Amino acid sequence: MEIALNGIKFGVVLALLIGPVFFTIIQVSIENGFWHGVMVSFGVSVSDSICVVICYFGLIELITNPQVRMGLAYIGGAILVLFGLYHLLFKSIKNTHEEFRHGKKQPIYRYFFNGFIINGLSPSVLIFWVGTVSLASIDFGYSTGSQFFNFFFALLCTVLFTDILKAYLANKLRALVTPHFLMIMNIVLGTALIILGTRLIFTQN
Repeated sequence: MEIALNGIKFGVVLALLIGPVFFTIIQVSIENGFWHGVMVSFGVSVSDSICVVICYFGLIELITNPQVRMGLAYIGGAILVLFGLYHLLFKSIKNTHEEFRHGKKQPIYRYFFNGFIINGLSPSVLIFWVGTVSLASIDFGYSTGSQFFNFFFALLCTVLFTDILKAYLANKLRALVTPHFLMIMNIVLGTALIILGTRLIFTQN
């Protein structure tokens, strides 16, 4: 239960990410309806799951080496800190209203692929998951298959649920998507990521 709760808590932090996926879900839901937004959310979730699998199998052999574990802790922590600084110092002051785009209506199944591709092609996504896998494996100590699975299952389900909730509340959220709102959300998110990354680094000392 503790592992699942940690996954849910981290999933809530991840759900605060404001970027292309956030705006895609909001835009699609507003322009084409709730179920179109849900399809985008499922596409994003599948893309995230693939990133986690790639990171897990790419790191698991190295994590068993104590020296490599320490190196990965520093790398993963640095990634999270840099990601947090980006949101805190740059995203928080950027006017993101211009990120809304109006596109042509497509068959509903295509929105799944839109979410999958938009999330998968974002260069920060895989980098972020490398940091998250490092955090789960090293800082939280979820090194066994069952622990790792339970943590990321809870995390990914939480993110999917919140994305669907964003689609459902899109019309109400639209009124909140202002430069001031985005600044506050990015400051909160950036601060949380910096704290997580710093903790991962200093627990190795």
